[in-house]
Formats: sequence, C-alpha cells, structure tokens
Amino acid sequence: MNLLCHEAVVAVSFVACIVGLILLWDRKQAKNDIEETEKILFRMSFSYWLVYCVAFGMEKIILPDWETLAISLKITTALSYFLTFSCVLSLPLHRFAVHQVEE
Repeated sequence: MNLLCHEAVVAVSFVACIVGLILLWDRKQAKNDIEETEKILFRMSFSYWLVYCVAFGMEKIILPDWETLAISLKITTALSYFLTFSCVLSLPLHRFAVHQVEE
C-alpha cells in the first residue's frame, strides 16, 4: 500500500513538472541576472525531478533480466534525486545571498 502511494505521488509530480516547465517557458529576457538565475534554478529543479520520475517509472516497467539497465536506472534516479535536492536548496540560499549583498 505504501509503495502504491509513492508511485501515485511520482505520477502526479511528473505531470506537475511538465506543467511547471511550461509555465516557466518564457521567450522574453529577464530584467536582471538575479531573476534569470532564479528561473534557471526553478527549471533545473523541475527538469531533474522529471528525469527522476521517468527513471522511476522505467524501473517499474523493466524486465528483471536486464540487470545492467536496472542498475543504470537506479543510479540515474539517485543522481537526479540529489540534483533536485541541491537545486531546491540553492534557490533560498541564492535569495539570501542576494538579500545580503543588497543591504
């Protein structure tokens, strides 16, 4: 039951990532470097989590005979999870650093 709940959350977050990337799709230039950096961090967060969702889904579909593919998918999920975490952590740190420089 707990694993099924996690799979449902990953499926919903997959759709949310696509919607987030579409909302962040902006052809006009940002006003300054601070806004551009924040947009890039948001895009990276959504993109890395999208990679996690795809790799997680492929892990569930893959046949047990393909061990090398399963291992590479597990490595991909772990790396994309940590990259997402680092981007999510970097956004408030960036805002804090910008706030410190402005004062």
